[in-house]
Amino acid sequence: MFVTFSSLSSFEGVDVSYINIPHFDKIVHFGFYFVMVVLGVFAFDEQFKNRFGPQKGLIFMLIFAIAYGVIIEVLQAGFTANRQGDVLDAIANTLGALSGMWIGKSLFSNRWPLK
Repeated sequence: MFVTFSSLSSFEGVDVSYINIPHFDKIVHFGFYFVMVVLGVFAFDEQFKNRFGPQKGLIFMLIFAIAYGVIIEVLQAGFTANRQGDVLDAIANTLGALSGMWIGKSLFSNRWPLK
C-alpha cells in the first residue's frame, strides 16, 4: 500500500531540492521493488510453505512485482494530474525486482540455507 500511495499521490509543494543526487528517483524505485520481492518471498514461503516451494514463491513475486510496476506507471500516465509515467521507472522497478529475486533465491538455496 505504501508503494501505491507514494506512486499515485501528488507531492506538489514538497521541497526536496536538498537531495541533489542524479536519478535519485530511479534508486528509490529500485529499492522499493527490491524490498517488495525479498519480503514477498518470505511472506509467500511462510504462508504457503506446505503447498508450494520457495521457487514458486520467487516466480510469483517476480511476476507480481513487474506487473504491478507497469500498472502503476500506466496509472500515473493516465489518471494523475501531477505524476508522469516513465519507462525508465518501470525498468528500475524491474531491475529491483530481479535483484530481489536473486537475493531471495540465494537465501533459499542450499549454499546459504535459512534456518
